Amino acid sequence: MNLAHIQLLDSALPTGAFSHSFGLETLVQSGRIKTADDLREYTHTMLFCAWASGDAMAVKAAYEWTPLQKHEDLWRLDKAMHIARTARESREGTHKIGKRLFTLARTIHPDLNWQPLAQAIESAHCPGTFPLVYAWACRELTVPLDIAAQGFLYANLNSTLTNAVRAMRLGGTQAQTILASMLPLIAPAWQQNQSRDPWKFAYSIPATDIAMMEHETLYSRLFMS
Repeated sequence: MNLAHIQLLDSALPTGAFSHSFGLETLVQSGRIKTADDLREYTHTMLFCAWASGDAMAVKAAYEWTPLQKHEDLWRLDKAMHIARTARESREGTHKIGKRLFTLARTIHPDLNWQPLAQAIESAHCPGTFPLVYAWACRELTVPLDIAAQGFLYANLNSTLTNAVRAMRLGGTQAQTILASMLPLIAPAWQQNQSRDPWKFAYSIPATDIAMMEHETLYSRLFMS
């Protein structure tokens, strides 16, 4: 068990993720997500059609390309994935969370090799979004790829359900019950995508993409995205 990895998965980690619903708030306000069952269906879709097939490809690429010194490919992938996030607020949110995680991880783990990523971010060769920064930290901490990827999916589920408690009529126990029911699906979601070429990352969530874009027009908002 790598306790340093568990720390990265802690929802209390001050990355600002608690400020971003990534379209969930829009879906709740519009009545498209009303119940715990609705929320579970939403998280299932995000798990299989966005986080595992999309963002987790940055985790895979970091593990497979870094030992081959294919840093430029990794930076280009981070840029491509950043651009593929169609909603401005969500795109900026993923960038901000990555920036905060990078600063935090470098502070608590100063002995890790941050130089290639730091130089790429500082020179604007890559934005340094959350999936890439998380992957870089995990690899430097010698977390196995499968554990890092599944941990990433868990962190997204946990963050979404934590924010759902604030966004809708949902108790903490209900949120944890949904999380527990989703845990057995994390490994299959990753296994379905672990052989995917990272360049073929996919975000197949059109309704959520629209909700993300609509968020900035909401009359009242709890979240930044």
